[in-house]
Amino acid sequence: MSKTFKTLDDFLGTHFIYTYDNGWEYEWYAKNDHTVDYRIHGGMVAGRWVKDQEANIVMLTAGIYKVAWTEPTGTDVALDFLPNEGKVNGTIFFPKWVQEHPEITVTFQNEHIDVMEAAREKYATYPKLVVPEFATITYMGNAGQDNDEVISEAPYAGLPDDIRNGNYFDADYHRIKK
Repeated sequence: MSKTFKTLDDFLGTHFIYTYDNGWEYEWYAKNDHTVDYRIHGGMVAGRWVKDQEANIVMLTAGIYKVAWTEPTGTDVALDFLPNEGKVNGTIFFPKWVQEHPEITVTFQNEHIDVMEAAREKYATYPKLVVPEFATITYMGNAGQDNDEVISEAPYAGLPDDIRNGNYFDADYHRIKK
């Protein structure tokens, strides 16, 4: 995708894949002005995926965007997107329980919110593990807003490469059936 990001509307509906400097790979979609979808392909919670996460999404200045949310796990996330520069700066604040039991979160969160909330109550939440990292954007696609096909299945090995190589979405950004 070759596009210059200037407005909030330029950002909304964009699908990203990025890799943090620590090697963790994430896939993230600005679904609309208040929700995001994402899959985690690498790192301590690889295999986790989420749809319709409520988030605060703002443009800080032309082409620079901040997105922040709190998950049912108690994890807080703050991301700064600089798509014109191909960069993301993210800080993830993992509760102590997620650091000690990440496997509980590695699922489709939407179907297990009760499990996340129970773990949040059962295990220690403090001190939080703070992970501040820069990331390089390795893919940007114009999926359009509210496209439920962008993040529609669990992560699998090679999925980011399938997307980057054009083997996952058709020209209208619909999932290619295998």
